[in-house]
Amino acid sequence: MICGATVRMARRAFTLIELLVVIAIIGLLVALLLPAVQAARAAARRVHCANNVRQIALATIVFKETQRAFPPARIEPKLDPEPLYQCGGKHPSWFVRILPYLEQANTAREWDVALPYADHPDEIKFRPTSTFICPSRRSANQAVALARVESKRTKLPCGCGSVRTITYQGGATGDYAGNHGDPSPGAIGGPDDFFLGGNGNGVIISSQARCSGPTPVRWIDRIRDKDIEDGLTNTFLLGELHVTPSMLNEQPSNGPIYNGEDLAAFARVGGVGVPLARFPDEEPGTVLGFGSWHPGICHFATGDGAVHAVSNLLDTRTLSRLCHRGDLQVVTGAL
Repeated sequence: MICGATVRMARRAFTLIELLVVIAIIGLLVALLLPAVQAARAAARRVHCANNVRQIALATIVFKETQRAFPPARIEPKLDPEPLYQCGGKHPSWFVRILPYLEQANTAREWDVALPYADHPDEIKFRPTSTFICPSRRSANQAVALARVESKRTKLPCGCGSVRTITYQGGATGDYAGNHGDPSPGAIGGPDDFFLGGNGNGVIISSQARCSGPTPVRWIDRIRDKDIEDGLTNTFLLGELHVTPSMLNEQPSNGPIYNGEDLAAFARVGGVGVPLARFPDEEPGTVLGFGSWHPGICHFATGDGAVHAVSNLLDTRTLSRLCHRGDLQVVTGAL
């Protein structure tokens, strides 16, 4: 109160137009920064994925040094095998065998590679391993495929129809697969089909086993360094498996990684007729190809443990040479 008069203090405030301008500037900054943040996150996920591939490769190499052979992708007999080699087809995959070399010794002790996968407790089968998961696709707690039963109509030689029932086991899934080779041996229901024991021309292949009744005692198709005639540095050991977003955790495209009955879940082939997937949504001609969710590249490890970001536009002939361990067609400059 001054001289009996009331003094009113004027207060400065933002006008509506000024507020709208500030909001617009903030929105513009967010729009400019968001792609950079997303790119940084994608790059971090790629590095994480490449590190997973490296860890799996090194664990596999330590297994090889310890056991004097690379692990078998699974135990699988040939067509019409002799009684001594009739077992297999339903036992755990190679990912169980390398667990001790990934600092997962306690988990490994809960598995028995001489028992069928289905005979193991669900607690083990559904327990994911984070090293087997690509963060560009999912987290470990999302990596689960449920058991299901599917009925398929087939046509018999008599011309009459029949219904075949397929039971898919459930369990933890994964994003990496061993190199089973290229598809050149064939897959026509004959004795030389690549998915049968000893027929794969890759490094992590299906193997026959010596049997004691229905129990595998020792796998016999052993791939050693000397069997990789093209050289460890020129031959894929493992890579990212292709699965579309719509088929993630869906069988048979992405089944349990520990289930040796389902080859596509843990081993893949590459070459003429089975190219690298160019992008995540590309529908595969077969469930047995390699591919990633990283733009432009797919991670592979060679037999020496080195990790490579391979262009997903790699031609199928070169891919075949990198998957085949002994075609004597050494590739230079592709890795």
